Amino acid sequence: MSNKICNDWWTAPTESTESGRTVIVTGRRGVDNAMASGKYGIRVEITWRYPGDASGMPDKPTSMVMEAVQDAMTKAFDRDPVAILTGIYTGDDRRDWVFYATSTRIFERKINEALAPFDLLPITIYTENDPDWAEYREMRDSTELTAPDFPD
Repeated sequence: MSNKICNDWWTAPTESTESGRTVIVTGRRGVDNAMASGKYGIRVEITWRYPGDASGMPDKPTSMVMEAVQDAMTKAFDRDPVAILTGIYTGDDRRDWVFYATSTRIFERKINEALAPFDLLPITIYTENDPDWAEYREMRDSTELTAPDFPD
């Protein structure tokens, strides 16, 4: 079984259950081996609340910092795969990054290293045991669009 994590993503709009505003969901494909391994049983959600525009999306400067933060987190966990970024939700005045991790202690150390170059960020971190990947499965089932099979 390969431990290589796929870098194939899908993006789909969905609607916030609280406000009815659009939330853009980006999910990662190719995590079945990691899911089946049983090693990544802790869901970690990093939330960044921001003052959004009328539609609930971040302004350009905020969005650019968020992308830099995401790149730093991705690089840290690509080098040492103790966590896998599986979903990104943007809209309704917040961005959520969802990871599945092997250990909260190691995740905390790695995320602090990754984010050290940045000024203090307005983020909160929530963890929960999710050995069945319930959040990921729900997100995938409700947002991933697959291409129809066309006859040859």
